[in-house]
Amino acid sequence: MNNIIAFPMIIPLLTGIILVFFRNKVIVQRIISMISILATLGISIYILQKVLSNGILRLDFGGWLPPYGILFVADSFSMLLVVTTLVVTAILLVYAFSSIPKAFEKMFFYPFLFFLIAGVVGSFLTGDLFNLFVCFEVMLLSSYALITLGGRKIQLVESIKYISINVLSSWFFLLGIAYLYGSVGTLNMAHLSMRVAEVGQGPVLTVISIIFLLVFSLKAGLLLYYWLPGSYSAPPTVVAALFGALLTKVGMYAMIRVFTLIFYHEPQITHTLIGIMAVITLIGGSVGAIAYNDLRRIVSYNVIISVGFILIGLAVSTESALQGTIYYLIHDMIVKALLFLIAGTIIYLTGKTKIEKMSGLIQNYPVLGWMFFVTMLSLAGIPPLSGFIGKVYIGQGSIEAGAFILLGIGFLSSIFVLYSLLRIFMNCFWGETIISVEDEVPIKKGMIVPIVLLGILTFGLGVGVEAIAPYVSDAANTLMNPQIYIDAVMKRN
Repeated sequence: MNNIIAFPMIIPLLTGIILVFFRNKVIVQRIISMISILATLGISIYILQKVLSNGILRLDFGGWLPPYGILFVADSFSMLLVVTTLVVTAILLVYAFSSIPKAFEKMFFYPFLFFLIAGVVGSFLTGDLFNLFVCFEVMLLSSYALITLGGRKIQLVESIKYISINVLSSWFFLLGIAYLYGSVGTLNMAHLSMRVAEVGQGPVLTVISIIFLLVFSLKAGLLLYYWLPGSYSAPPTVVAALFGALLTKVGMYAMIRVFTLIFYHEPQITHTLIGIMAVITLIGGSVGAIAYNDLRRIVSYNVIISVGFILIGLAVSTESALQGTIYYLIHDMIVKALLFLIAGTIIYLTGKTKIEKMSGLIQNYPVLGWMFFVTMLSLAGIPPLSGFIGKVYIGQGSIEAGAFILLGIGFLSSIFVLYSLLRIFMNCFWGETIISVEDEVPIKKGMIVPIVLLGILTFGLGVGVEAIAPYVSDAANTLMNPQIYIDAVMKRN
């Protein structure tokens, strides 16, 4: 029965392969894409519910028992992110149907999107470090194709930077895997946790842990984020939304998993480094968000700020802080997709990217304007929207750990988020409109409906937080107690 764990990865992978053969049949591609993503979502929700009722689930490929074979592991933490990934992707597909030119749809947009989703989901579910590397590469290879979709000069320029930094990080990833295997003789995450606990996290293993910290920091945009703003502002709107919502989250997930399950024995070194990097990232992201007048650049720097804020919870590593991290990860996947969609829609409607060249859009597009206002409040952590609960828990965990500097800088960054987005709202939506009735570009229903759906989600997640509270609590408990994960993976069925 545990074979169902593989479905959230296998279905997108098979869908991507099938869609290759329907390259010139756009409508068929759209129908298959939506059916596939909804079916995968339904299965993932079922698995999440099963995890809560029955405990962590494990799937051994080929019948090879841990620690020798490749395996998938479904716990509440991974499945919450899988479900959120699929919800966001389903909504982004609706936007893609109205915004991606048919010429691009015939350039394997949908196959690469599904390969990317397969890589993202596989990264969340794998229980093996080398398989994590493989899933990362599936995700990244797909993103290389998507970031260049359209072939504009700015995309090609930024893609060189994006590809270069990810190839470098992948090399470091392999280096870390090789040294770790040479040191403890295994790559199964649960077995790694046992072996590191047995031999002790001495200087060699601590150095290896710092290599992994560097790798995941590059993937997540923590500290070494200079590649991110340009790369995320270059591709088509729906691709930028997909990147902003999902890609950095995979790096953050890997960092949280590795530093709560394997390398948690020397927190005064590893977790202090994470805290320092989070602070520098928050400061750099905040400065960038208020320094630029380009709409997409401001939005991209807000991604960087959220990376720093989320990883405060890992640096603190109390149960409350980790609950806040999980809540905020889910919130950020939804709201960053929403923010990128709104920014891209504004550019589509006005043909401009500089905020000082726009004005009064709320008079022409009131729904779009008020959705941006909701997004701004949610990202700033204003109740009852989804950003509030995560910030409360991270704040509570920081107070419990006495991490007042982290707490202060983290909440100060919220002011910069609010200010940077308020600049967009006041410049672009408020004031006298500069678009006459004759020049007004009608907004497509396929563009505004996904924006409204994501807006409803951020409100619903804040108001109805009790619905996911048991799953988040279970996830945080598993992260705080590695033995739960180890027992579930290493037991003989």
